[in-house]
Formats: sequence, C-alpha cells, structure tokens
Amino acid sequence: MSSIFRTVMGESFDRLHPQLRRRFSVGLDSGQACVGHGVMDRIWHGNGLTAPLLKPFLALGGIRNILVPRTGRRIPFTIENVPYADSFGRETVTFVRTFDFPGGRRRFDATMIADPRGDRVLDYLGTHQHLASDLHLSAEPDGSLLIRSGEHRFREGPVDVRVPELVGGDAEVRESYDDTAGRFRIRVRVTNRRFGPLFGYEGSFTAEYRDVRSCGVRAGLRPVREEIRA
Repeated sequence: MSSIFRTVMGESFDRLHPQLRRRFSVGLDSGQACVGHGVMDRIWHGNGLTAPLLKPFLALGGIRNILVPRTGRRIPFTIENVPYADSFGRETVTFVRTFDFPGGRRRFDATMIADPRGDRVLDYLGTHQHLASDLHLSAEPDGSLLIRSGEHRFREGPVDVRVPELVGGDAEVRESYDDTAGRFRIRVRVTNRRFGPLFGYEGSFTAEYRDVRSCGVRAGLRPVREEIRA
C-alpha cells in the first residue's frame, strides 16, 4: 500500500520507525485515518524582540486557522490526519490540530498533497489555503521523521506571489516514537533568517486508527476553499 508520504520519500520511508511508517501510511489506498490525542508541553512565540512584532500576524492568521495565536503549557490537543480526494481529484491528507486552551479552542489547519514534481509534499495552510509551502521529508538515523519547509507562496484570487525571506519563516518538524512511553513525540520550530525564532511547540500523543471508508470525513475538517495552484 502507498501513501503520499511513501510516494515522496521513496525507499527512505522504510527507514522510519514502524509506528511512524504506520502513521504516515494513512491514505486512500490504506483506507485508514489517524487521530492523535495528547498534550503540548509548551507552545511558544518568539523571543523578547520578535514577540511584539508577531502578535498582529498571529492574530490575523488565527482568523483563518493559520498558526497558533496563543501560548501556553500543558495544553491538550488533537491532531486529525484524514485522507480524501479533493475537488480536483488529488489525494489529500488533513493535518488539523485543535488546541484546548483555557477559555476556548484554537485550530491550526493544513492539508497536504504530493507535489507534482514528485520529490516533496505541498502543504496548504488555513481554511482557505491562502498559503502553500514545499515540505522536504527525510528519515533520520534513529528512525524519526524530519520535515523542513522550502519555498512559501501566497495565493488570493489573481495574486500568486512568493513570500519574501525577510517576512517568511523556515519550519522544522521532528516527529519520533518513544517506545518506552508508547507515545509519539512532536517538536515544531519556525525561525526567520534575520529575526530568529518565531514560534513553535513540542509535546506527545497517542494515536488511534479509523476506517475512513466507513466513518468518512467529518463536517468542518476540509478547507472552505481549495486551491488548484501547486
């Protein structure tokens, strides 16, 4: 069975920890979805210099479920990885993270497809897929998965522009499996090449697998608008 992640990673996919291979095998071929439940030990924003500058961007992004506009510790969260065929016939996997902050929930939405170039994943962010990022996936020697972002693009109507490095961020995601704890561990860090750390989070979760062919895609999980431009 294949998935968009196995397709992009090729033989290196088999070097992942068995639990990571199962988790990233979710797709239309397997018929499985993966839902994780856990706790973010820490969600942070920038440093003393960048944090005030970030606030308006994070607040604006929060309206469309892009990024996480709040910080905190020991925040319960859920991540839903559900495959479906989008309105353009592309196999798509949701990466919808819901954070249960005191006083209300916040979501960070993403949907992923295999990039037409075949060597990367295309990550659409937000409810309207305004932002698109190239993701490069690799297996680390310890069996963990390393994801690094590449070019970022902004799309709205006729607008299709590359996000300048001055205001963009380089994302690094590390996901591993802790055999002793029986949990997945996740660490995300986004930095700007000029201003330094922007935001990130780290935590752990357990996962359950569901038959997507019988349970389907729940209401509200898919983006409001889908973007054809890769």
